[in-house]
Amino acid sequence: PPRLQPPAGFTFKDKKICWSRQAFLDFQTKVKKLTGRSWGVSMKHRLIQLKLFVNGWVNYFGISQFYSPIPGIDNWIRRRIRMCYWKQWRYVRTRIQKLLELGVPKHLAVPAGSSSKSYWRSSKTYAINLGMSNKWLDLQGVPNVKSLWCKAQGYT
Repeated sequence: PPRLQPPAGFTFKDKKICWSRQAFLDFQTKVKKLTGRSWGVSMKHRLIQLKLFVNGWVNYFGISQFYSPIPGIDNWIRRRIRMCYWKQWRYVRTRIQKLLELGVPKHLAVPAGSSSKSYWRSSKTYAINLGMSNKWLDLQGVPNVKSLWCKAQGYT
């Protein structure tokens, strides 16, 4: 009898269906493009495009039983969005002001805002994560891959 092949982009690991390495690399490439620092669009447009792409990807690959990388994907996407906001805020005065508006104490906001670290490195600092918390990012419209994946699995 002919062997059944999984749909394109899928593979089997330990009797479980999961996305292929190439499919995941394509996902990362597209997310990097949508969250690129030099893409001169508004954050609203960027987040809408990202949400559309992530929803489509999860709807297609949601049949996968490969959960372990999902929380890491969520963290990575949030960090990329924090990096985009950090670049958008551009000036030291603006960064400090925005962090203070987000509730970051002044003794943390000033050093973070005046730091010369790269955008990517800054996006992991305590002050920025305190201000741009996961809850705040959810309110901005950042897609939550974990909740979308759980919904696709029928765990809601």
